[in-house]
Amino acid sequence: MSPRGALVLFSGGQDSTACLAWALERFSRVETLGFDYGQRHRIELDCRLTVRTELARQFPAWAARLGEDHLLDLSVLGQISDCALTAERAIEMQANGLPNTFVPGRNLLFLTFAATLAYRRGLSVLVGGMCETDYSGYPDCRDNTLKALQVALSLGLDGPMTVETPLMFLDKADTWALTQQLGGEALNRLIVEHTHTCYLGERGTLHPWGHGCGHCPACELRAKGWDAWQQRCRP
Repeated sequence: MSPRGALVLFSGGQDSTACLAWALERFSRVETLGFDYGQRHRIELDCRLTVRTELARQFPAWAARLGEDHLLDLSVLGQISDCALTAERAIEMQANGLPNTFVPGRNLLFLTFAATLAYRRGLSVLVGGMCETDYSGYPDCRDNTLKALQVALSLGLDGPMTVETPLMFLDKADTWALTQQLGGEALNRLIVEHTHTCYLGERGTLHPWGHGCGHCPACELRAKGWDAWQQRCRP
């Protein structure tokens, strides 16, 4: 158990919930941070509170380490990004090879604001669910991007600010395996029932892998990972 405090970038999705559980196993004090940036799937802002409540209820040891939650208004990001996550438009590939769900600079801004808050709160570890294995090709999810940002943040704050990305080299099946290891079937059931990943904000249908439209890139990745995880679990 590290005596350092951690701030988890927590959207209420599968990946950020896995990261929150990972941090609660490792750090003596863990706080969470969410962002309202005008996202179409802002239902996640409600889901994240439910996930926190359920984690604390079902895992008392983690509840003792779970500190305050914070929500920052980054609506300006939605105003300038003009993409399928912040405007009502079809999800499609762009000429540059990236899907139009890419919000330029989102993770760079998230981590910069997170570092500012962490500095004030006396926390020196930032934890994010960025991954360059099963992802949509977003350049601000890459390991090199985040290592460079860690250096910049530490220099700019004149103190060590560690950026931890426990999912960086895991695929979605590995992520299900990680949460199974951290919290067993109870944690995976919590993730299925209460987290939100769908880009379109659909909560109506509960699939074996969770709520979602089933056809946006986020749902497809999550469903594919669940199927692969189930295949691994079969004798």
